[in-house]
Amino acid sequence: MKFVLQIFVATLLMASAACAAPGADAILAASDAIRNPGQPFSVTVTLTEFENGKQVDTSTLTSYARLAQQGGQYSSLVRFVLPARDAGKLMLKNGNDMWFYDPTNKASVRLSPQQRLLGQASNGDVVTVNLARDYKATLAGEEEVQDGERRTRKAYKLLLAAAAPDVTYASIEMWVDMQNNRPLKARFFAESSRLLKTVYYRKYLPELGAERPTESVIIDGLNPQSVTLMRFSDYKARAIPEIWMQRDYLPRFQPE
Repeated sequence: MKFVLQIFVATLLMASAACAAPGADAILAASDAIRNPGQPFSVTVTLTEFENGKQVDTSTLTSYARLAQQGGQYSSLVRFVLPARDAGKLMLKNGNDMWFYDPTNKASVRLSPQQRLLGQASNGDVVTVNLARDYKATLAGEEEVQDGERRTRKAYKLLLAAAAPDVTYASIEMWVDMQNNRPLKARFFAESSRLLKTVYYRKYLPELGAERPTESVIIDGLNPQSVTLMRFSDYKARAIPEIWMQRDYLPRFQPE
Protein backbone atom coordinates (compact mmCIF):
# COMPACT_ATOMS: atom_id res chain seq x y z
CA MET A 1 0.00 0.00 0.00
CA LYS A 2 2.85 2.37 0.90
CA PHE A 3 4.55 1.63 -2.43
CA VAL A 4 1.34 2.34 -4.34
CA LEU A 5 0.93 5.63 -2.45
CA GLN A 6 4.49 6.65 -3.32
CA ILE A 7 3.84 5.97 -7.00
CA PHE A 8 0.61 7.96 -6.81
CA VAL A 9 2.35 10.96 -5.18
CA ALA A 10 5.21 10.82 -7.69
CA THR A 11 2.72 10.75 -10.55
CA LEU A 12 0.93 13.79 -9.15
CA LEU A 13 4.20 15.69 -8.79
CA MET A 14 5.23 14.88 -12.35
CA ALA A 15 1.84 15.95 -13.68
CA SER A 16 2.00 19.17 -11.67
CA ALA A 17 5.47 19.94 -13.01
CA ALA A 18 4.35 19.26 -16.56
CA CYS A 19 1.44 21.65 -16.13
CA ALA A 20 3.64 24.33 -14.57
CA ALA A 21 6.35 24.24 -17.24
CA PRO A 22 5.36 26.21 -20.35
CA GLY A 23 6.02 24.72 -23.75
CA ALA A 24 9.14 25.65 -25.69
CA ASP A 25 7.22 27.31 -28.52
CA ALA A 26 5.24 29.41 -26.01
CA ILE A 27 8.45 30.55 -24.30
CA LEU A 28 9.98 31.51 -27.65
CA ALA A 29 6.86 33.39 -28.73
CA ALA A 30 6.82 35.28 -25.41
CA SER A 31 10.46 36.31 -25.89
CA ASP A 32 9.65 37.44 -29.45
CA ALA A 33 6.92 39.69 -28.05
CA ILE A 34 9.49 41.32 -25.77
CA ARG A 35 11.98 41.94 -28.56
CA ASN A 36 9.39 43.16 -31.06
CA PRO A 37 6.43 45.55 -30.72
CA GLY A 38 3.20 44.05 -31.99
CA GLN A 39 2.28 47.20 -33.91
CA PRO A 40 3.87 48.89 -36.95
CA PHE A 41 6.90 50.85 -35.79
CA SER A 42 10.17 52.48 -36.72
CA VAL A 43 13.44 52.31 -34.79
CA THR A 44 16.94 53.70 -35.23
CA VAL A 45 19.61 50.99 -35.35
CA THR A 46 23.23 51.97 -34.71
CA LEU A 47 25.95 49.41 -35.45
CA THR A 48 29.43 49.87 -34.01
CA GLU A 49 32.24 47.45 -34.80
CA PHE A 50 35.13 46.86 -32.39
CA GLU A 51 38.38 44.94 -32.88
CA ASN A 52 40.51 44.30 -29.77
CA GLY A 53 38.50 46.95 -27.90
CA LYS A 54 39.00 49.67 -30.52
CA GLN A 55 36.20 51.08 -32.67
CA VAL A 56 36.84 50.46 -36.37
CA ASP A 57 33.52 51.21 -38.10
CA THR A 58 29.97 52.41 -37.51
CA SER A 59 26.69 52.67 -39.39
CA THR A 60 23.26 54.12 -38.62
CA LEU A 61 20.02 52.76 -40.08
CA THR A 62 16.31 53.42 -39.72
CA SER A 63 14.14 50.32 -39.75
CA TYR A 64 10.41 50.33 -40.55
CA ALA A 65 8.59 47.12 -39.63
CA ARG A 66 5.04 45.79 -39.78
CA LEU A 67 3.46 42.37 -39.52
CA ALA A 68 2.77 40.83 -42.90
CA GLN A 69 -0.85 40.18 -43.78
CA GLN A 70 -0.20 36.45 -43.87
CA GLY A 71 2.08 34.16 -41.85
CA GLY A 72 2.63 36.28 -38.74
CA GLN A 73 6.15 37.29 -39.78
CA TYR A 74 7.43 40.84 -40.08
CA SER A 75 8.19 42.75 -43.25
CA SER A 76 11.01 45.27 -42.83
CA LEU A 77 12.31 48.23 -44.83
CA VAL A 78 15.73 49.46 -43.71
CA ARG A 79 17.02 52.88 -44.78
CA PHE A 80 20.75 53.66 -44.53
CA VAL A 81 21.43 57.01 -42.82
CA LEU A 82 25.16 57.08 -42.02
CA PRO A 83 27.90 57.07 -43.19
CA ALA A 84 27.10 59.68 -45.84
CA ARG A 85 28.33 57.45 -48.67
CA ASP A 86 25.51 54.98 -47.92
CA ALA A 87 22.73 57.49 -47.16
CA GLY A 88 19.52 56.70 -49.01
CA LYS A 89 20.31 53.09 -49.79
CA LEU A 90 17.54 50.65 -48.87
CA MET A 91 17.20 47.03 -47.79
CA LEU A 92 13.86 45.24 -47.93
CA LYS A 93 12.74 41.93 -46.43
CA ASN A 94 9.31 40.74 -47.47
CA GLY A 95 8.49 37.09 -46.80
CA ASN A 96 11.53 35.01 -47.70
CA ASP A 97 12.84 37.58 -50.18
CA MET A 98 15.51 40.16 -49.34
CA TRP A 99 16.54 43.02 -51.65
CA PHE A 100 19.11 45.83 -51.67
CA TYR A 101 18.37 49.06 -53.55
CA ASP A 102 20.94 51.72 -54.50
CA PRO A 103 19.35 55.00 -55.64
CA THR A 104 22.54 55.94 -57.52
CA ASN A 105 22.10 53.27 -60.17
CA LYS A 106 18.41 52.65 -59.41
CA ALA A 107 18.95 48.91 -59.31
CA SER A 108 17.65 46.37 -56.79
CA VAL A 109 19.54 43.12 -56.26
CA ARG A 110 18.67 40.06 -54.23
CA LEU A 111 20.46 39.68 -50.90
CA SER A 112 21.25 36.79 -48.60
CA PRO A 113 20.24 37.25 -44.96
CA GLN A 114 23.50 35.53 -43.97
CA GLN A 115 25.64 38.16 -45.71
CA ARG A 116 27.54 40.43 -43.33
CA LEU A 117 26.35 44.01 -43.14
CA LEU A 118 28.89 45.44 -40.69
CA GLY A 119 31.23 43.57 -38.38
CA GLN A 120 29.45 40.56 -36.91
CA ALA A 121 25.98 41.86 -37.80
CA SER A 122 24.42 40.20 -40.84
CA ASN A 123 21.58 41.49 -43.01
CA GLY A 124 19.22 39.16 -41.18
CA ASP A 125 20.20 40.61 -37.80
CA VAL A 126 18.95 44.13 -38.50
CA VAL A 127 15.48 43.23 -39.77
CA THR A 128 12.64 42.45 -37.37
CA VAL A 129 12.00 38.71 -37.04
CA ASN A 130 9.65 36.51 -35.04
CA LEU A 131 11.87 33.51 -34.33
CA ALA A 132 8.84 31.41 -33.38
CA ARG A 133 7.68 31.63 -37.01
CA ASP A 134 10.97 30.44 -38.53
CA TYR A 135 12.19 27.88 -35.97
CA LYS A 136 10.90 24.84 -34.11
CA ALA A 137 11.80 25.11 -30.43
CA THR A 138 12.69 22.35 -27.97
CA LEU A 139 13.09 22.92 -24.23
CA ALA A 140 16.53 21.56 -23.31
CA GLY A 141 16.22 22.31 -19.60
CA GLU A 142 16.75 25.02 -17.03
CA GLU A 143 20.15 26.63 -16.40
CA GLU A 144 21.82 29.49 -14.61
CA VAL A 145 23.42 31.86 -17.12
CA GLN A 146 25.17 35.22 -17.03
CA ASP A 147 23.22 37.95 -18.81
CA GLY A 148 24.63 40.93 -20.69
CA GLU A 149 25.04 42.85 -17.43
CA ARG A 150 27.09 39.95 -15.94
CA ARG A 151 24.31 39.01 -13.53
CA THR A 152 23.34 35.38 -12.96
CA ARG A 153 19.82 34.51 -14.08
CA LYS A 154 17.72 31.36 -14.01
CA ALA A 155 16.79 30.64 -17.59
CA TYR A 156 15.05 28.23 -19.90
CA LYS A 157 17.46 26.87 -22.49
CA LEU A 158 15.82 26.49 -25.89
CA LEU A 159 17.16 24.63 -28.91
CA LEU A 160 15.86 26.15 -32.15
CA ALA A 161 15.96 24.23 -35.43
CA ALA A 162 15.27 26.03 -38.71
CA ALA A 163 11.82 25.25 -40.10
CA ALA A 164 12.80 26.43 -43.61
CA PRO A 165 16.07 26.38 -45.59
CA ASP A 166 16.20 30.13 -46.26
CA VAL A 167 16.34 31.50 -42.70
CA THR A 168 19.43 33.33 -41.45
CA TYR A 169 20.77 30.58 -39.16
CA ALA A 170 20.53 26.80 -39.30
CA SER A 171 20.13 26.45 -35.53
CA ILE A 172 20.13 28.58 -32.40
CA GLU A 173 20.61 28.02 -28.68
CA MET A 174 18.70 30.61 -26.67
CA TRP A 175 18.44 31.34 -22.96
CA VAL A 176 15.20 33.02 -21.81
CA ASP A 177 14.72 34.45 -18.31
CA MET A 178 12.38 32.16 -16.35
CA GLN A 179 10.97 35.12 -14.42
CA ASN A 180 9.88 37.39 -17.25
CA ASN A 181 10.60 35.70 -20.64
CA ARG A 182 13.30 38.19 -21.53
CA PRO A 183 15.85 36.86 -24.02
CA LEU A 184 19.23 36.87 -22.28
CA LYS A 185 21.71 35.15 -24.55
CA ALA A 186 21.78 33.26 -27.85
CA ARG A 187 24.33 31.24 -29.83
CA PHE A 188 23.88 31.07 -33.60
CA PHE A 189 25.16 28.16 -35.71
CA ALA A 190 25.79 27.42 -39.38
CA GLU A 191 24.47 24.30 -41.11
CA SER A 192 27.84 22.66 -40.38
CA SER A 193 27.19 23.24 -36.63
CA ARG A 194 30.00 25.82 -36.52
CA LEU A 195 29.38 28.57 -33.98
CA LEU A 196 28.97 31.82 -35.90
CA LYS A 197 28.28 34.28 -33.09
CA THR A 198 27.11 34.72 -29.53
CA VAL A 199 24.65 37.51 -28.71
CA TYR A 200 23.79 39.08 -25.36
CA TYR A 201 20.55 41.10 -25.06
CA ARG A 202 20.81 43.89 -22.51
CA LYS A 203 19.89 47.42 -21.33
CA TYR A 204 16.16 46.82 -21.11
CA LEU A 205 14.12 50.03 -21.26
CA PRO A 206 10.39 50.78 -21.65
CA GLU A 207 9.64 51.12 -25.36
CA LEU A 208 6.17 50.96 -26.95
CA GLY A 209 4.42 49.27 -24.05
CA ALA A 210 7.06 46.85 -22.79
CA GLU A 211 10.62 46.74 -21.51
CA ARG A 212 12.73 45.75 -24.50
CA PRO A 213 16.46 45.16 -25.01
CA THR A 214 17.99 48.34 -26.44
CA GLU A 215 21.43 46.81 -27.00
CA SER A 216 22.68 43.55 -28.49
CA VAL A 217 26.33 42.59 -28.07
CA ILE A 218 27.41 40.33 -30.96
CA ILE A 219 30.63 38.34 -30.43
CA ASP A 220 32.34 36.46 -33.24
CA GLY A 221 32.25 32.67 -32.83
CA LEU A 222 35.97 32.26 -33.55
CA ASN A 223 37.49 35.54 -32.36
CA PRO A 224 36.03 36.94 -29.11
CA GLN A 225 37.95 40.18 -29.69
CA SER A 226 35.74 40.91 -32.71
CA VAL A 227 32.57 42.49 -31.28
CA THR A 228 29.71 44.45 -32.81
CA LEU A 229 27.35 46.52 -30.68
CA MET A 230 23.84 46.99 -32.04
CA ARG A 231 21.85 49.79 -30.35
CA PHE A 232 18.11 50.41 -30.77
CA SER A 233 16.72 53.88 -30.08
CA ASP A 234 13.93 56.30 -30.98
CA TYR A 235 11.15 53.71 -31.18
CA LYS A 236 7.99 55.17 -32.72
CA ALA A 237 4.58 53.64 -33.35
CA ARG A 238 3.57 54.74 -36.82
CA ALA A 239 1.43 53.94 -39.82
CA ILE A 240 3.51 51.99 -42.34
CA PRO A 241 1.81 51.50 -45.71
CA GLU A 242 1.92 47.98 -47.09
CA ILE A 243 3.20 49.38 -50.38
CA TRP A 244 6.48 50.31 -48.67
CA MET A 245 7.19 46.59 -48.43
CA GLN A 246 7.04 46.01 -52.19
CA ARG A 247 10.22 45.76 -54.26
CA ASP A 248 8.71 47.79 -57.11
CA TYR A 249 8.10 50.71 -54.73
CA LEU A 250 11.74 51.09 -53.63
CA PRO A 251 12.64 53.74 -56.28
CA ARG A 252 9.68 55.87 -55.12
CA PHE A 253 10.24 55.56 -51.37
CA GLN A 254 10.58 58.88 -49.55
CA PRO A 255 11.41 59.03 -45.81
CA GLU A 256 9.18 61.06 -43.54
